[in-house]
Amino acid sequence: MEQKSTQDYLKAVYVLRKNGDLVSNTEIAQKLDVAPASVTEMLKKLSEEGYVKYSPYHGSTLTEKGLKEAQRIARKHRLLETFLSDVLHIGKDKVHMEACQLEHALSDEAEESLCRFLKHPDTCSDDGKTIPACDLPFSSCEECIKLHDRGLEEVGKRRENLVALSELKQGQAGKIHFIRGGHAVLQRLLDMGLTPSTRITLIKSAPFDGPIEIFVRGSKLAIGRGIASKVFVEPEAKVNS
Repeated sequence: MEQKSTQDYLKAVYVLRKNGDLVSNTEIAQKLDVAPASVTEMLKKLSEEGYVKYSPYHGSTLTEKGLKEAQRIARKHRLLETFLSDVLHIGKDKVHMEACQLEHALSDEAEESLCRFLKHPDTCSDDGKTIPACDLPFSSCEECIKLHDRGLEEVGKRRENLVALSELKQGQAGKIHFIRGGHAVLQRLLDMGLTPSTRITLIKSAPFDGPIEIFVRGSKLAIGRGIASKVFVEPEAKVNS
C-alpha cells in the first residue's frame, strides 16, 4: 500500500506540472481526492526520501529520482489505458480507473512485452498524452525489436531521465537519446538531422498542439508535434531566455 501511495503522489505531481512550475498541495489534493493535511504529510515524507523538493505554502516539484519513478508509473498507466481501450474495448468511463488499479502490479517485463504487442505507441489512445520512453538502453524501437527477435533476454537500464522533445521548455536544449518508431520514422528523422547524440534546442511552441520550432545542427526547423513526440531527449537544466 505504501508503494502504491508513493507512486500515486509522484504521478500526480508529474501530470499536474506545467513548464516546471511548482504544483500546489491543493492541486494534488483535488487530483487524488484526499485531504490537504494528508498531502502535506506525504510530501514531507517524499522530500525526506529524495523524490520531491517541497516548499511549504509554495508547492512541490520532482527531483531527478522522483521524475524517473513518476515517468515509469505514468508509462505503465498510459500503455494499460491504450490496451484496455484499443484491445479490450473497455468503456471510456472505466479505462482510467482500471489502469490505476493495474499499473502498480504490472512488472517491468510485462510492460516491455505490452509495449511490443501494442507496436510501440506514441500517445495514450484514451487521452492523447505522450507515453514516456522506456528505460531500456536502446536508441530506437527498431533496435529493441531486432535485439528481442534475436532472443536477447537481459539488458541494462537507461540511466538518463528522458522527456519528449515536445515537452521541453522554450529556450531549453537537450541531447537526443531515443527515437520511437520503425525504419520509416528513423529515416525521416535522419533526413531532418534528428539523430541520437544530436543537441537540439526548442525555440518556441505554437499553441493548441501546433508545430514547434527547433534549432538543430546550426539551422532552424519547424516540425509537427506528432513527430516531436517520437524524439526523446535528456534535457539540460539551463534554459536560455
